Amino acid sequence: MTEKYQTREERRKQLAGNKSNKGNKESKGNTGNKKKSRSTFKKVLISLLILGIVGMLTGIATFAFMIQDTPKLDESILKDPISSKIYDKNKNLVTEVGSENRDYVDYKDIPKQVEDAFLATEDVRFYKHHGIDPIRLGGAVVANFTNGFGSEGASTITQQVVKNYFLGFEKTLSRKAQEAWLAFQLEQKYSKQQIFEMYVNKIYMSENSHGVATAADIYFGKELKDLELHEVALLAGMPQSPNNYNPFTNPEKAEKRRNVVLSLMNQHGFISKKEMEEAQAVPVTSTLVKEEDRKHRNEKPFDSFVDTVIDEVEKQGDFDIFSDGLKIYTTLDPDAQTHVENVLNTDAAVNYPDEKMQASIVLLDTETGEIRAVGGGRKQEENVQRGFNYATDLERQPGSTIKPVLDYGPAIEHLHWGTYHALEDKPYQYSTGQPIRNWNNTYEGVMSMRMALAKSRNIPALQALQAVGPEKARDFAVGLGLKLPDPIYESSAIGSDEVSPMQMAGAYAAFGNNGFYTKPHAVKKIVLRDKTEIDMAPETEVAMKDYTAFMISDMLKSVLKEPYGTGYGNANIPSLHVAGKTGTTNYSDEDKLKYNIPDGAVPDSWFVGYTTKYTAAVWTGYEKRNNYLPSNGYDQKISQLLFKDVMTHVSANVETPDFTMPNSVVRVAVEKGTMPAKLASKYTPKEQIVTEYAVKGNMPKEVSKKYDKLESPTNANASYDDKKNAITLSWGYKEKDGVKFEVTASLDEGPDQVLTTTSDTSLKVTNPAPGGIYSFKITAIRGDQRSDPATASIQVPEPEEPESEEPAQDDNGDQGEGNENNNGENGNDDGQGEGDTDQGDNGSGEGDTGQGDDDQNGGGQEPALPPSGNSGTTTNGSNTRENGNE
Repeated sequence: MTEKYQTREERRKQLAGNKSNKGNKESKGNTGNKKKSRSTFKKVLISLLILGIVGMLTGIATFAFMIQDTPKLDESILKDPISSKIYDKNKNLVTEVGSENRDYVDYKDIPKQVEDAFLATEDVRFYKHHGIDPIRLGGAVVANFTNGFGSEGASTITQQVVKNYFLGFEKTLSRKAQEAWLAFQLEQKYSKQQIFEMYVNKIYMSENSHGVATAADIYFGKELKDLELHEVALLAGMPQSPNNYNPFTNPEKAEKRRNVVLSLMNQHGFISKKEMEEAQAVPVTSTLVKEEDRKHRNEKPFDSFVDTVIDEVEKQGDFDIFSDGLKIYTTLDPDAQTHVENVLNTDAAVNYPDEKMQASIVLLDTETGEIRAVGGGRKQEENVQRGFNYATDLERQPGSTIKPVLDYGPAIEHLHWGTYHALEDKPYQYSTGQPIRNWNNTYEGVMSMRMALAKSRNIPALQALQAVGPEKARDFAVGLGLKLPDPIYESSAIGSDEVSPMQMAGAYAAFGNNGFYTKPHAVKKIVLRDKTEIDMAPETEVAMKDYTAFMISDMLKSVLKEPYGTGYGNANIPSLHVAGKTGTTNYSDEDKLKYNIPDGAVPDSWFVGYTTKYTAAVWTGYEKRNNYLPSNGYDQKISQLLFKDVMTHVSANVETPDFTMPNSVVRVAVEKGTMPAKLASKYTPKEQIVTEYAVKGNMPKEVSKKYDKLESPTNANASYDDKKNAITLSWGYKEKDGVKFEVTASLDEGPDQVLTTTSDTSLKVTNPAPGGIYSFKITAIRGDQRSDPATASIQVPEPEEPESEEPAQDDNGDQGEGNENNNGENGNDDGQGEGDTDQGDNGSGEGDTGQGDDDQNGGGQEPALPPSGNSGTTTNGSNTRENGNE
């Protein structure tokens, strides 16, 4: 068959198609190879990616698992517990209290050299990393693979802060993961400066202390800013092993470590080589605090006062004294506190009967209520209740020390009683009908309020409470800081409610401060770490009128100054204007039987007193009621003796003025024994007048007439009857209601002698001395009232001479015997009196026998006249007499 030729165009297409088919075959072969190559790479890449993701997820899961128990970054935990400093009234440091011994320092107050030392030693790249340092981490990993896990740490300062605040020091992978996670969070939330501040305040520095500022004071007695380079280096080297590098106990190790720190500081360019060498040459012990000073620093002085400070800060409620780093400025007088502790724990002031006896003392500034000293007990270190403060925690019945607060103070305040107000100490009962007795089971009758308080009589005290009413009395006492039940009962009048010595001191101080009450307080102000000042002094309140305060104070002075006062001698301080009150409590009949208590023994003895400068409350007794204070005349007086000793000590070289009488008070002259009290009259004898005090406008209105003068007798006349040898005396008087007349006579200007007291207005007196000049005084009397005397005088004529020597004869012819007359006697105890024998004209006769009135000769009778001052014996019908006889 012949080949059929195609046209040129058809051939061209055929050739192009052949080339295309050939190319397609070649192309398909190359593509297959490339696909195979790419598929392998993808598989490898995907596998790697999957492995990476799986590893990453595994790592994340592992990390998440490891940090699942990581504590939260709690900001409150980052607040370090800082000990608080307590200062005395002169702003001198007394002691520190806190769960940790720590002084906090702000970053701005950290010297540059201190920061450099710690950075060179602990984390020189601190400001370049973000919580974890990869370079240090790498070195630590190599060291851990080479030497075993945990052989070298890579912790940055940030990580150390995390460990110190949130984690322990266990070296495990889990703890390191938690540490890294918290470090990252910490760096995100706080600045580097804040983190560094946390670090240097948290680190443990041995000696039970934390923080570099605390260490500076403990080891060198300096503030941080005053440290020298060698001292800074020593402190910077301690955190790695604080106890091993403690310079007090291991000075050689501490010096070697210090020199390493100095070398690192030089290596990292913080100090020069010269500075390094000079610092390394200083002996580490050369500037340490001396051992004797360290012992003093470790003492815990004035525990009882510090306890009171702690209580006040805790009651404030906003602060924690053990962790807030407070500066607490107190009212403490170190000298007074030292003295109080000395008298309680030695026999310097009193002889304590045994070691078990307890006592407490509270000393206040009377004007401010500031606590100057607190004696919380005796031998506290040996007491099973160590820490119990008998001055503030004790609550016991106060006995009679309550009387000014609950009885007489309210009576003056509300009823305006004067210090003279009359009360009757007599058999008495409570409103319930139960009898009340005095401490000595006796009664003394009518007495002034002053006397009743000074003598500590119970019955007048109850009368005062009843008069003012329990409700008002309680309100008055509560206003003085006493915590009393509501309602109170009548037994409260003599101290049946329990109070503390601190409360009693505060109440009495108000009396000494013109009626202004300030709650006793030990803390004046608190300064927080940010320098904020909190004023802690309580407000002063008006608790009573000034007249109440003054009159109570003046009466309480009598307790100590007057011989009848219960505090006279033992508590009195002659050099001071001091007021105060004793108080003892009693055992019930049941307790006496239960504990076999002897008569007169008491469970508690108190004394509370004050001057215008200081107030002190003293309690003595025992922890348990089966121990007692016996009635031996001394043990129950120990409270008074302690008061006297402490007040004498603190008042030395201190001007102590007397209590000032306010304008609301007036002085009044009152006549003793008047009930109701009456003003003394101008006739009241001086010894019967007492100066007392009254609330202005409320003084007694009635004047006593007890000693008023009566009107004088009138028309006094004396005449002589020569036949009877007698003088007739007569006088007149207007009203004789209860009036009698005292008649006296004197011879020849001799002394007056009482002849008689009579209700009549005439009197015959016999046998006057011949030639004698007699002067008579007639005084009207009624009880204690007297008049000015009326007077009368007469001269008895001389007898005529007889005409012969023969004896004279009387009317009966008997011979008279001129010198055998009997002397009459003016009245005996039964009112009878024999008259003298009347010598008549004839020389003999019988005299009249006088019937006495009021144990004296009766009016109109014939009492004997005073003897002559010139002759021992007279004759010629005159009586025989001895000079000076009545």
